[in-house]
Amino acid sequence: MLTQPTLSQLQRLKLSGMAQALEEQLRQPDTHSLSFEERLALLVQSEVSWRENRRLTRLLRLAKFKQQACVEDLDYRSRRSLDRSLMATLASCEWVRSHFNLHITGATGTGKSWIACALGHQACRQGLSVRYERASRLLEDLRLSRGDGSLPRKLAALAKADLLILDDFGLKPLGASEKHDLLEVIEDRHGLRSTLITSQLPVARWHEYLAETTLADALLDRLLHQSYKIELKGESLRKMSRS
Repeated sequence: MLTQPTLSQLQRLKLSGMAQALEEQLRQPDTHSLSFEERLALLVQSEVSWRENRRLTRLLRLAKFKQQACVEDLDYRSRRSLDRSLMATLASCEWVRSHFNLHITGATGTGKSWIACALGHQACRQGLSVRYERASRLLEDLRLSRGDGSLPRKLAALAKADLLILDDFGLKPLGASEKHDLLEVIEDRHGLRSTLITSQLPVARWHEYLAETTLADALLDRLLHQSYKIELKGESLRKMSRS
């Protein structure tokens, strides 16, 4: 007879996972034979799982990944020189906690974005905040933000994510303001947060792409310091799947 008040109090305390588990225990006679400590442990574990699942759902929603991908589905059979040992290291997400960067380069269709999203998803599963952005679209958005005064707020939001994924860097030439905005983004994160960049351009050509020597030196010094690198080889996976 005290069950409903107890459930109401659990909900009021925002212990929804525990309340749901208690209702399930009441519907399962087998749990009635367990000791008080055993039943309490099950209730607490249910609350922990409920909160972890809720946090993961929220992190995935905020990340806005381009693709639904996970590291368990990585394909090592294709000839793109994907190193299992390195991927196991990256899947631990210790590089994100240590504020290292990651650069994934390779021809179009080799799976750069998919791998980036898989590692981002893995970071979310470990409770880390992730933000996925198409590089050109983000820089255009920041350029427009200069005009309406929202640039500081948007830069601050970008600086907070544990992992920022900049996809398809180097697809089109950058204007002067876009280069400086990119430097601002990376400067705010340097040594504090991790940045993952995918690009069709090899890292060796990034300096040439940025053109302005002083800015390129400053940007690449921050991006390449304490970083991992994946260089994908071979033909487009999409092309191979059609053959």
